[in-house]
Amino acid sequence: MSGVTNEAELRDQLLRENPEYRRLAAEHQSYDDQLEGLLNKHFLSEEEQLQEKTLKKKKLMLKDQMYSMVQKFRREIEAGSH
Repeated sequence: MSGVTNEAELRDQLLRENPEYRRLAAEHQSYDDQLEGLLNKHFLSEEEQLQEKTLKKKKLMLKDQMYSMVQKFRREIEAGSH
């Protein structure tokens, strides 16, 4: 592998090979789908507004975890290629 691996390639490889990353990605997609359902409504109740904020925070937390995994994986690959 030459140089720095493309971020999308790393994510794809993690999706194929890492069950924890796959679980995080599926959970992130689930939150995204739930948010989409809320955002398609013309009016949100207070409970739905709170749910929207909570879903956004959970999605961001998962995205951060997934990003950290990708960066760790990148470092492992680059350390192994020297």
